[in-house]
Amino acid sequence: MVEMKQFTALSTGVDTIWIVLTAAMIILMEGGFALLEAGFVRRKNSVSIIMKVFVDIAFGTLCFYAIGFALMYGKDWSSFIGTSGFGMKGDLSHLAFPFSKETFFMFQAAFVIAVISIVSGAVAERMQFRAYVLYAVVMTTVIYPISGHWVWGGGWLGKMGMLDFAGSAVIHAMGGFSALAAAQILGPRLDKYREGENNVITPSNIPLASVGAFLLWFGWFGFNAGSTLSASDVRIGHIAMVTMLAASAGGAITLLYTMFRYGRADAPSVINGSLAGLVGITAGCAFVSADAAILIGAVCGLGMMAATYMMDVWKIDDPVGAFPVHGVSGVIGTLAVGLFARGKGVLYGGGWQLFGVQTLGLLVICVWGYVCTWIALKAIARIVSLRVTEEEERIGLDISAHGAMAVNTEDTLTLGSEYKKRV
Repeated sequence: MVEMKQFTALSTGVDTIWIVLTAAMIILMEGGFALLEAGFVRRKNSVSIIMKVFVDIAFGTLCFYAIGFALMYGKDWSSFIGTSGFGMKGDLSHLAFPFSKETFFMFQAAFVIAVISIVSGAVAERMQFRAYVLYAVVMTTVIYPISGHWVWGGGWLGKMGMLDFAGSAVIHAMGGFSALAAAQILGPRLDKYREGENNVITPSNIPLASVGAFLLWFGWFGFNAGSTLSASDVRIGHIAMVTMLAASAGGAITLLYTMFRYGRADAPSVINGSLAGLVGITAGCAFVSADAAILIGAVCGLGMMAATYMMDVWKIDDPVGAFPVHGVSGVIGTLAVGLFARGKGVLYGGGWQLFGVQTLGLLVICVWGYVCTWIALKAIARIVSLRVTEEEERIGLDISAHGAMAVNTEDTLTLGSEYKKRV
């Protein structure tokens, strides 16, 4: 009996360390988001992007602690919403984990931070900072936790059998469609579609964006493998392998496509292709084979390229490709589970039931993110302006909103001083 208690205590301790470490890996992804987005936007908006990521972490964690966690993982009410655990207090006895509820909170808080960071890139270079803070509060307090409850918190989609191991739908598709709504409401950056033409706004620092992508890639192993919530889960190695394969396939297919299509390997496309593969495998990393993971990653890479092209056709300005990478790849990855899940997918003799559930759940979650973001931003617009002025946008949000530049030279210091005198 004593030996069993010691073994249980040791197992719980190891699981706790595993979950906290993988949560830290996911939080490090915020550094990836910051560098990726700072590299993709113009230099005059680099500080602005980084400050938005700090908003994601600081406000996202506090809002999820106070309200969001309870709505997502509290005692289920009508399969729609959680009703206990506000401020991590009250009855959470239904969370029957061997480790503490604080450990579980840390892991889930890392996820909610990632959701809002998806939107930050889509609104880059023209959203009013105060408006972004308000939207981040709404997203992390209400929008994400409620739809997350439907799948992971004991809600109706989870009860129907929807499979989304680490969040292709719950996090990425929902965040991607929220980003789409935000980009549409804000409108394109000045001169982006001048006279009906797509005027390419080149990234400011591709090496910086590349480092950001590598940090995200690293953190994704915590994202996916950490979702086992157990250090002794035998699936961890397989999850890590298929995560690597899907990301590699996404990067490889976009590299080959741009080489043959444009005669050169396009760096931003390859970066986003790798991330698209990561997004796509997130739902099925515990359910699909290695070969299926490669196919999923490749399809996500091509889907991202097609969506990026269509965004310009529709004149929707998404500076970092948030919707093509997260929204489109999240859709592909979630549906792929219905096809490739071993034992349950269509191609494994499981019939069409799972695919139908995946489709329904995906549709509901995407519509929820899009509509809620639309409503939230329209409501926020009644309180503060959503968009900066034309002068502020042309000068750059670093100086106009934060009074600092990423790189201070004599010219930028003079520009900042002149702007401050005028305002």
